[in-house]
Amino acid sequence: MPGDAQETNRRGYAVGLMISSSVVISFTGLIVRHLDVDPMVLNFYRALAMMIAIALIVTVKYRRMAILSVIRVGWPGVLGAVMLTMAAISFLQSLTHTTVANTLFILGAIPFFTTGLAWIALRERPSRKTLGAMFVAFTGITIMLGEGFGSGSAYGNLMALVTAFCFSIYAVLVRRNRHIDMLPTLLISTVLVIAVAGITKHDRLGISMDDLLLCMLWGGVLSGFTSVCFIVASRYIAAAEVTLFMLLEFALGPIWVWLFVNEVPSQWTLLGGALVIAAIVARSLLELRQPAPSHPGSKICGDKLV
Repeated sequence: MPGDAQETNRRGYAVGLMISSSVVISFTGLIVRHLDVDPMVLNFYRALAMMIAIALIVTVKYRRMAILSVIRVGWPGVLGAVMLTMAAISFLQSLTHTTVANTLFILGAIPFFTTGLAWIALRERPSRKTLGAMFVAFTGITIMLGEGFGSGSAYGNLMALVTAFCFSIYAVLVRRNRHIDMLPTLLISTVLVIAVAGITKHDRLGISMDDLLLCMLWGGVLSGFTSVCFIVASRYIAAAEVTLFMLLEFALGPIWVWLFVNEVPSQWTLLGGALVIAAIVARSLLELRQPAPSHPGSKICGDKLV
């Protein structure tokens, strides 16, 4: 049926967006390792760059209705922005208190948190293909955590878990409110991050030009691109599937740090990362070969899935 083919094309498009954005944002750990700045100061400049990028996108998209588009996200958008803010702050706290591998591989728990929350809140039961890929990925994460927990601080690991939980809530909120353009939520989040970082570090916001340029690249290009892709993809594929593809970021991140900064992961970390990547590749190939069944409550409306 034309409708089924149309939905399949949209899902394939969404999968492509998630894979592309996961590869792009996987360089975050490498950037952070090249920055010798307080985590809250990093958050301030990263959020500032991302705010400028998202503000430009919202302005071009809505023109004179830009402010109204921010208001339309309502309380779900505000709550999502709060979750993103908490995730952003705890993420950098984790990266600066433990290894990149520890942080990113603990964040591999995001799909599992999201699956549980989406099952409860959205009645989105994951397909067998998704569950199979998640099982393989979970095996890889278990291997990496078993080897890596001892090398990082308890505080860094805890902050990674807080990041995972907050982002999972955000993912479910975006999926639940996919009839609303949640792009302005990113704008609200950056304002909140800037406010928190500015208040706590108002007297220590000095930064070198090199560090500032890296923050601009990180927030304005990498984070901006990835965040927009996430919101678009969430309209067409389930919350659990969206976050499943994010595992590619967590598997690739330690590799870049290993290659360029010589922060060497163990053989068990590499084995676990390989399983995660294999799960993503297999799930992607299955998605391209055949359409997944429509999720409860989803329907085709106009040119998008709502």
